[in-house]
Amino acid sequence: MPAAPEPPHHDTPTTQALQAPDCAPPPRSRLLWAMLLSLLSAFALSQAFRTITSVMATGLQQDFGLNAQSLGAFAGLFGLSFGVTQLLMGIGMDLYGLRRTVLTAFPLAIAGSALSAMAPSYGWLMAGQLLIGIGCSPAFLACTMFISRHFPIDRFAFLSGVGMGVGGLGLLFTGTPLAWLIQHHGWRVGFALLAAMAAASWLLIWWRVHEPVRPGAQPAARESWGVAVRRMAELFTLAHTLGIMILAMACYASFLSLRGLWLGPLLIHRYDFSLVQSGNVALLVSLISLFSPAFFGRMDPGAARRRRWINNYSLLMGSLFLVMAFLHHAAANVALILAMGLLSGYSVLQYADVRSSYPPELTGRALSLFTMAMFLGVALVQWLTGWVAAWAQAWGVEPYQAVMASIAAILVGASTAFRYLPASPLLRQAPAGPGAA
Repeated sequence: MPAAPEPPHHDTPTTQALQAPDCAPPPRSRLLWAMLLSLLSAFALSQAFRTITSVMATGLQQDFGLNAQSLGAFAGLFGLSFGVTQLLMGIGMDLYGLRRTVLTAFPLAIAGSALSAMAPSYGWLMAGQLLIGIGCSPAFLACTMFISRHFPIDRFAFLSGVGMGVGGLGLLFTGTPLAWLIQHHGWRVGFALLAAMAAASWLLIWWRVHEPVRPGAQPAARESWGVAVRRMAELFTLAHTLGIMILAMACYASFLSLRGLWLGPLLIHRYDFSLVQSGNVALLVSLISLFSPAFFGRMDPGAARRRRWINNYSLLMGSLFLVMAFLHHAAANVALILAMGLLSGYSVLQYADVRSSYPPELTGRALSLFTMAMFLGVALVQWLTGWVAAWAQAWGVEPYQAVMASIAAILVGASTAFRYLPASPLLRQAPAGPGAA
C-alpha cells in the first residue's frame, strides 16, 4: 500500500465518514450513483471470478488431472486470499481512501487472470487464483463503505441489496455466456476475457471515482497502521462479535460452494447435463440473485427483529441442502437450486445487522471483519466439501449427497451458535420498525 497520503478532498477516515447525516440525500446524487456503479463494476468482476470453477471444472480436470479435493482447493483459494487480506484492505481504506485502495489492489486480479490463462500447470493456476483473490478483496467492501458514507443510513439495507444485485451481473457472465465460450474455445479464453474486463473496470474507477467531502465532515488526524490494527482488534473483545462471525463464515459460503463449485459437476455427473445446460441453470440462479438482495433489503424488519429473521432463513437454507442431498430428481434439484438463489438474498440482512451492532466509529472495521469472515468461510467450506467428496468416492458413497449433507450440517450448527451466543446491546435500543438501523 503506498505511503503517500491521499489529498484532503478525497476520503476521510472511517471513524468520521461513516457518521452519515440522517437528513435528505446528499447533493449531486447522480454523481454519487455514477461513482457507486463504477465501484460495482469491480464487484461484478469479483463475483465472476469467485464462481468460475463451476463452469471450468470439467476443463481443468481434463487438462491437469485434478481430483475433487484439488478442485475444491482451487475454488477455495480465492476465498482464502480474499478473506486474509480483507482486514488490510479495510484499514487501507481508512488510511488512504476507497479509490486509492481499489486502484492499487485490483491490478493484481488482472495479472492473476492473465497468469491463469497461460498457466502451464496446476501450481501456476493456483498462483493466479491467489493474485485474483487479493486483487478482488476490496471490491464489495468499498461499495458498502461508499453507501454508508454518502447515502442515508435508513436506506443502507436496501441500497446494499441493490448493490449486490448489480454485482450479480458478474454471476450472469459465468452462467450460459462463459459456459458457451469455454465449450467452444476452452477455459483459457475465459480467463483472458475476464482479465480484459477487469482492466476496463479499473480504468472506469480511475476515471469516475473521486469521493466528495460530505457536508459537515471535518478533517481528522490520520491513524498509523499500528493504531488501526489495534482498533480492529477491539472488535474481538466484544461478546457479540463471535456469533456474527460464525454465521458469516457459513451462510454465504454454503451458497457460493453450490453456485461457484458444485452446481456444474452435480448437474453434469448426476443428471448428464451438458456444460451449456448446466450454464443455463447457473444463469437462471444469477438472474434471480440480481433482485433477491434488494427484495430482502426492502423487507428488512428493523434491528430489533432482524436477527430472528436471519436465523430462520439460515435454517431454511440448510433444510433445502438436506433435501437436495437425498432427492435424486433432476427437475426437483434444479427447482431447489433456484429456490436457494432466491433465498440467498437474505445475506444483505447480515450486513445490516453488522451495521446496527456496532457504534459508528467501529462500523467500517466491523464490515471489513465481517467480509473477511465470509470469505474465509468460503475457503474453508469449499476445501472441506472437496475433501468430503473425495472421502465419499473412496467409500463408495455418492459424493454430491455427502457434500450437500455436510453443507446442511454446517448451516444448522452456525445458525444454532448465532441463536444462542450474545447479541449486541445496541440492538435492544434500536426501534422495531422496518429499515431501522
